[in-house]
Amino acid sequence: MGWPAFHWQADEVLPTLADVRHRHGWLLGRMQSLGFDLQAEASLRILTSDVVQTSAIEGHQLDADDVRSSIARRLGLPEGGIRCTNRDVEGIVEVTLDATTNAAAPISAERLYGWHATLFPVG
Repeated sequence: MGWPAFHWQADEVLPTLADVRHRHGWLLGRMQSLGFDLQAEASLRILTSDVVQTSAIEGHQLDADDVRSSIARRLGLPEGGIRCTNRDVEGIVEVTLDATTNAAAPISAERLYGWHATLFPVG
């Protein structure tokens, strides 16, 4: 309870957070050693997996090739837009890309409402 005020025990969270930050830094270093094409492919695979698995948690089975095509199109990759995608795929891809590419942006009520409208359009 108490949303949007969120409280936690720092001494319980900080060791895990420090480990994740260390691993994240290591991964970023490894990614930088790859060429642009391999970086783009790795990002595309990870984002595709994230979208498909996130949707599966909610009980929605999305076609991974549709998701991949939608992400590639939005990232300006050559294979983007090869497959036609549906509103469900486009909505979750848009929200996921906003959340990951704008991770430093505050999660305001306006942003949350925007995500909601994207995922559940009226009409």
